[in-house]
Parts: sequence; structure tokens; C-alpha cells
Amino acid sequence: MESQQPAAPVAVPSRCPLYGQDFAADPHGVYDKLRAAGPAAPVELVPGVDATLVVDYRAARSVLQNTRDFGRDSRHWKALAEGRIAPDNPAVPMMARRGNVMFSDGAVHLRLRKAVTESLDRLNVRRIRRDVEPIAAHLIDQFSERGRADLLNDYAKLLPLLLFNSLFGCPPGIGDQFTRCMSAMFEGRDAVRANEELTACLMELVALKRREPGDDVTSWLIQHPAGLTDQELIDQLALLMGTGVEPERNLIGSALLLLLSRGSSGRGAGMLIDEALDHVLWNNPPIANYATHYPLRDIDLGGVHVEADTPLVISFGGANNDPTLRAARQSLSKGAHLAWGAGSHACPAKSPATVIAQTAIEAILNALPDLVLDVPEEELQWRPGPFHRALATLPVRFTPTPGTRVAALAGTRGEADAAQRTHVPAAPAVPPPVPPQVAKQAKKGLWSTFLDIFRV
Repeated sequence: MESQQPAAPVAVPSRCPLYGQDFAADPHGVYDKLRAAGPAAPVELVPGVDATLVVDYRAARSVLQNTRDFGRDSRHWKALAEGRIAPDNPAVPMMARRGNVMFSDGAVHLRLRKAVTESLDRLNVRRIRRDVEPIAAHLIDQFSERGRADLLNDYAKLLPLLLFNSLFGCPPGIGDQFTRCMSAMFEGRDAVRANEELTACLMELVALKRREPGDDVTSWLIQHPAGLTDQELIDQLALLMGTGVEPERNLIGSALLLLLSRGSSGRGAGMLIDEALDHVLWNNPPIANYATHYPLRDIDLGGVHVEADTPLVISFGGANNDPTLRAARQSLSKGAHLAWGAGSHACPAKSPATVIAQTAIEAILNALPDLVLDVPEEELQWRPGPFHRALATLPVRFTPTPGTRVAALAGTRGEADAAQRTHVPAAPAVPPPVPPQVAKQAKKGLWSTFLDIFRV
């Protein structure tokens, strides 16, 4: 009898790429292969940027909660500090340090975290809903008569951009510039320049709100007892407004896909909106790989050697779907997933983000109750990129509906009442100074167009 040869080990590439369409099409297949190397494995985030990706649930939670051995300040990133990563590398805007709560440790982190969480805590459910609803109605009116739409680019992408302009008190010119810069950064269009323009835009917003405070997050951060400097304010705003837009878009889009897939795959049959959101957060979290940590010394992570001062990236998508966790998931609480992070750096905007997504999805399903996918689900494309899990498009069809909801809303309220309901500031008698790059834009932007609806 021939002796049976042992099974060959699963081949794992020396540096598995997390960019390109192959990874976007099947990230879970990649995570499964990486697990053959242990709880973490070497990856290439974008060309030239190496990291170690944690795909094991217990290891990921352990790193997230360990502030003794791991730091979040990317000044520890040896390759960047030594000039081996080019400043214009597309990963740099997402990973290079800003003086905000995400990239800070110790006492600085505690001080900034207190200012951020206490400011966001002032956004109650009622306030968020009354800001989301008119924006949702406005966007739906733009395509409701067509009978077809792309719910990603016509709705889920635009709603967070407009909403954050409202919540953070952006006047038209600054809001339009913020919208353009954020779209360019996330789409990889001249990200370095967009980042510079975004900083200038936020400088103008902080200066305006110091002169004219309002009922908005920017003003609350300025007024907080922590006494944030202008630069600290700009850095917190860049984090809150920037990281809030892309994940919110992806959460809304993926949950809508799940709810609309009931007719094809049957996965969303009978699901409630909060169940669909929970399913997405467990299985396809909007931020798939992020929360970069830097080991403060060489670390052995479950048998995997991780060198000091190198990026250790948490795979929320991989860790949540760790096969060793599947048997226990039924007994775990709904919030046991890692989509919001864990430990002292857990996402401070969990509650607002959930309410925004719930309200946006309710609005579109109530307005267009016969929504169906316009292409087979398996033909949908996912956007490439190492950090997110994001649909490229979500084409749907429905019975055409006259676009009258926003017109009715604006027509039944005076300008002051509409501004109060949406927390849109009335146009000042003397417009505030506008950054030069904003002044050059003759054409009205998305935010200005929306505000016009609530003005006589």
C-alpha cells in the first residue's frame, strides 16, 4: 500500500495585495487564505505600502484594547519617517498623522476624545432625523420621475455629504467646497491637492464659527472646555466629517442591497431595517480594514512576528467572519462585532451613524415602495481599495412618482421655519469671507442647490 502524503500547506503570498478588482470582488476569499498564516498575515495595502493584517477576531480585539504595546500615532511608522513612502502615495492621506483623536495616545487622546464625544452626544435622535428627512426628500425628488436610479451615486453617496454640511454648520460656499474635496479624496482624484483644499476649507469654517457660533457640532467643539486650538479643531473636523461620509455611504448602500436582494437571493426576505444594518456590520462592514496600530516593540501575535514601528491593520471584515467565531455568534450580543472598533479608540459616532442610516433607508423605501434591483445581484461591482467595502453602483427601477415632496415642504413653511427644522443658517446680510478656491467656482454646488429649496 502506498503511503499517503501529507496535505500541502495552503500557499499564502509573501505580500497579499489588498488593491485591485480581484480583492474587491472576493475579499472574504482573501481573508480565508491569509488565515493559513495565522491570526495575522503580511499584505500590501497599495503598491509600496506594506502592513500586517489581523484577520482573527480574538487577536483583533486584543490589539484594539491594548494601549501598552500598540500606539495609534503614525509618527511611529518607520517607512514613512525614513522617506520610503512617497508623500503622494494614495495611502498617505488615510494613514499619515493628523492631530486628531484617531492618531493620538495617552493624555492627549483622552482630552480630544472627551471634546469629540461630548459634542457628538448633543446630536439626539430627533435632531438627526429632522436633518436627514428633507435631504432625503430632496435627493429622491431628483430621480423619482425617471423610474430608474443609481441608489449609490444618486442617493447614498450624496446624503451624508449634504447632511454633514448641515450638522457641522457649513454655509453654502464652504459646504460646496467640502463636498467636492471629500468626493475627490475618496475617489482617488488628486487626493493630495484635495486634502490641502479640505484643510483650507475647514480653516475658513472654524474662523466663521468663532465669529458666529451656531447650533452645530463645529460650534460645540469650539465651545468645549477642552479649549481646542484652531489646528486641533481642523484636525477633529477632518476626521469627523471625512470618516463619517464614506462609511455612512457604504452602510446605507450595502443595507439597501441586502433588503432589495430578497427577490433574487432571498437573503433579505422579511428583514427589518435594523436587522439589515446589523447583518452588514457583521459580514461586510463599511470600513473593512483600518484602525492602524504600530507595535512599540517587536511583537509575537499568536506565532506571527510583527516588527516594531510597522503598520498593523485590523481587518474588521476578516475578524468578524473568523470561522472560529461562527459557532458562537448566535450567543453573542448584536454589538459584539468589531465594525465600530473596540477599546478606547472605538468609534464615538456609533449612535448618530446608525440613526442616519436607518432614517435614510426608511425614507427611500417609504417614498418608492416597489424598488427592485435593475440588474442581477451577481453583476454588481464593488469599488477596489484596501480600506472599504463599497458598492460602485446600485441600479434600481420603480414606478415613476411625481417629485413634489420637497416643493410641498418648502411651500408650507416660511424661510425661518425651514431653516430651523433643518438647522440651515439663514443667509447673512454680509457673506463671510470665502476661500479663493471657492470664489473661483461660478457654478453652484450640491449644498447651495439644496439650500435654495428652503429660501423664498
